Amino acid sequence: MNKYYLLLSLISVFFLLLFPGGCRSDVAIIPKPPLFATTVHADDIRHISTSSSQKDSSIEQPLSLQKALVLALAINPDINAARARIRQSEALLEEARGSFWPRISLFGEYMQGNAPSAFLFKKIDQRALPTGTDFNHPGWFENYEAGIQGTINIFKGGKDLYSNRLSEAALAAKEAEAMELENSLLAAVVDAYYSYLAAGQYGLIAQESASAVENELHKTKVRYNLGGALRSDVLTLEVRLAHAKEECIRAENSKRLTLAGLKNILGMEQSGALELKESEELQVDIPKDYEGGTAYALAHRPEMERLRREIDQARLSIDMADADYLPRIDLQTSYYHDGADPSFDYSDRNWTAAVILNWDVFEGGQRPARIKKAKALLDELQALERKVVQAVELEVKSAYTRLADARERLEVARASVEQAEESLRLVKIQYNGGSAAITRYLEAEVDRNRARFRATTAFYDREKALASVARALGFWSLYARGKFGDGKKK
Repeated sequence: MNKYYLLLSLISVFFLLLFPGGCRSDVAIIPKPPLFATTVHADDIRHISTSSSQKDSSIEQPLSLQKALVLALAINPDINAARARIRQSEALLEEARGSFWPRISLFGEYMQGNAPSAFLFKKIDQRALPTGTDFNHPGWFENYEAGIQGTINIFKGGKDLYSNRLSEAALAAKEAEAMELENSLLAAVVDAYYSYLAAGQYGLIAQESASAVENELHKTKVRYNLGGALRSDVLTLEVRLAHAKEECIRAENSKRLTLAGLKNILGMEQSGALELKESEELQVDIPKDYEGGTAYALAHRPEMERLRREIDQARLSIDMADADYLPRIDLQTSYYHDGADPSFDYSDRNWTAAVILNWDVFEGGQRPARIKKAKALLDELQALERKVVQAVELEVKSAYTRLADARERLEVARASVEQAEESLRLVKIQYNGGSAAITRYLEAEVDRNRARFRATTAFYDREKALASVARALGFWSLYARGKFGDGKKK
């Protein structure tokens, strides 16, 4: 068995000489930081993920904004599909790395016949070639063969290395794609969350207005029965009350619709119970101006990272296509036994070692076509990268503009609420004293409600605009993985 061990040692030595440092790559893989923000414990997500997979009603209620973000990352089907694609890319990378190792296989064979060539070769391998054999008519033979074979590639133009790097770049691209999805998902959760809270505030304003009008209607009816008010005043208040109740119904329906939309984004069943609690103002670190935000976005947006990795893949594809012009050299060794019966004798052992060269010198123009295709793909991706840069710059500009608009509207709306409240208070005193008509009172009441609606809208528009800026900068993908950039405090 000494020669058998010698062959195995020879394979190992060749492998170590060819790859002394193992498989290295110039393509960096996006690291896998903790999936959730540092303010959220891993136990929270495990609990939520397990609970929600069993029954939505088991989710801790009421749900804060932070918990809603964690829940979306845990059970949203798009996120889970993206993670499955990452696992697929990881498996492909492991498969590509397997090409650097030798292939070892066991084989066995039983053969019988009277073919002269097979008779001679098998009998020689059995060390049992009869003397005086007629080479043209050697007769019938029977052979049992069993052995082990090892093959390792010595040179293939670097195609295995390029394939490994391609798999690494593909994995990095899938990671970036998942981050892109997380960035959009969390921004959508924030938008839906605040839309629901805004609808709830609209409902409260409408209910307060209806209660105030209903109370005034009761007083007016009493005065009308006593002869101190006109029938028209009663009818006017009744019309106003009907309108206020209509606003309540509209606000309640809007609240139901926004809650249904939020459930869909989170990945919950529509039949599941979901209660939200009022959240504080959104705290997100962002650069103060558009220029700083643009620089931050170009460095952190997952779309940019994904395109960079796809460009890496295109360049590696060109290198791999160029490698098709080079030969392939393999080392192959075999150790086997042949015998006329399955009880092999040690003296029947055989071994071979060979260096095999294969070189395709003509393929009908397929190789230059593959190179041309790879270069065209690279040109396409580079053009797409420029387009994405422009789209990111426009998105950041639009997001900052909407944020500035929402902040300014909020300041004006808050001031108008104070003015409308004071106006209503004065008109109500005049109306109770008989110096103001019912129509003037209703106008002041409508103006007050509109001011409150505008203030509520402006407040939640500011929060949603801030979330939109964070999305444009790529913040939410960093939040999802517990990584925060160098943005400035709002």
